[in-house]
Amino acid sequence: MSIFIIGYMGSGKSTVGKALASKMNLLFIDLDNFIEKNESKSISSIFSTHGELYFRKLERSYLTKLIEGKENYVISLGGGTPCYFDTINQLIESQHSVVFCQASITTLTDRLFKEKAHRPMISHIESREFLQEFVGKHLFERNPFYQKANFKVIVDELSIDEIVDQIFSILN
Repeated sequence: MSIFIIGYMGSGKSTVGKALASKMNLLFIDLDNFIEKNESKSISSIFSTHGELYFRKLERSYLTKLIEGKENYVISLGGGTPCYFDTINQLIESQHSVVFCQASITTLTDRLFKEKAHRPMISHIESREFLQEFVGKHLFERNPFYQKANFKVIVDELSIDEIVDQIFSILN
C-alpha cells in the first residue's frame, strides 16, 4: 500500500514524505518532480506553454499510473492535486493511505514568506499581509478536499521527526 501526503504548499509534504519513506524503507516520489522528469520540462514551463488545465490533466494521468502501480511508495502531491477532477475520491477509494499535513494559516504564511521567491505562484506577493490573505483564501477553497484524507496530522510546532513518528504510529 502506498502513502500519499497531501496539504497546502509550505506544509512540509516533500520533507515529511522523504523522511517517512526512509523510515519505512519505501521509495519516495514527489509528484511534481516525477512529472518534470517524465516530461523533460519544469512545471512552470508546462503551465506557461499549455496552461493549468493541461497540467492538471497530465498530473492526473501520472497520479493514476502511480495509484494503479504494483509498487508501494510514499508520494507527496502538489497542494492543488487533490482538488481537481475527482482526484481526492480516487485516492480514498484506492485503498492507499492519504495523510493530510495540516498547518495553520500563520505557520504557512511564516514558512512561505521566507521562500516566496522560489515559488512562482506567490513570488509576486509583496507583503506578509497579502500572503496571509492569499493563503487563507486558498485554504478555504481546498480544505474540503484535504479533510477527506484518511489521516490528519497537525504539523504546527512539530519537528519533521515528530511528524514522521506520528504518521508512522497512525499507519501501524
